[in-house]
Amino acid sequence: MTKKEKKRNKPKHNGLKNTIAILCLFIGLILIFLGPIKEFIISWLGNDYAVSTVDADTIQKNLKKEGEFDFSTVKELDFETVLRARLMREGMNIIGGIAIPSVSLNLPVIKGVDNLSLAVGAGTMKEDLVMGEGNYSLASHRMNGNPRLLFSPLFELKGGETIYLTDLTNIYIYEVSSIEKVDITRIDVIDEVPGKKLVTLVTCDFESDIRLIVQGTLKEKVPMKEASKEAKAAFKLPENGWQ
Repeated sequence: MTKKEKKRNKPKHNGLKNTIAILCLFIGLILIFLGPIKEFIISWLGNDYAVSTVDADTIQKNLKKEGEFDFSTVKELDFETVLRARLMREGMNIIGGIAIPSVSLNLPVIKGVDNLSLAVGAGTMKEDLVMGEGNYSLASHRMNGNPRLLFSPLFELKGGETIYLTDLTNIYIYEVSSIEKVDITRIDVIDEVPGKKLVTLVTCDFESDIRLIVQGTLKEKVPMKEASKEAKAAFKLPENGWQ
């Protein structure tokens, strides 16, 4: 090969190397920003599907629809699931809302614990749950990168703080009565407790085989028309003109 031929080939090799370097840089940037983008979408979903975006009639219709309650199908929240949830507005069975003002938590309650529902808010863990009755159990994800999303704020809760639930007919006021970490096999925490009206909140701990369990005891059931400004504000509901 002559010197002239070597010179002609050299730019081609350099061009290939530059292309590969640019692709690697591009892929690296995507991986870096994928997490923050996912968190942004999850935050957006919480607002887009909030209980304040539906009415009591819609909730009653959604209560009659089927939900998925197979815990074994629940997986870690990935970017694809979050994107799919963004496109599934009509498929989300919003049946209420949960709010805990002390930790700035305000999420829709969705019927079932399928992956799309848990990307949006808190999912009901049993088929025929009724707010204000029995052991109303809800599950949602803990986000590693953002302590404000989904059920991540539960780690900041303290005993005696207030948990609100609403089905837009009533607001149910619970007081945090216990906070504990249990083994993943302890499904008894969502069982009914004779003589008690509870809410049980379940999320992953930092260790994969441990769950954080927050329970609250029902203190009051208030018709929406009689609810306080504070209770309505927890769900970002208007003070007047609701129901």
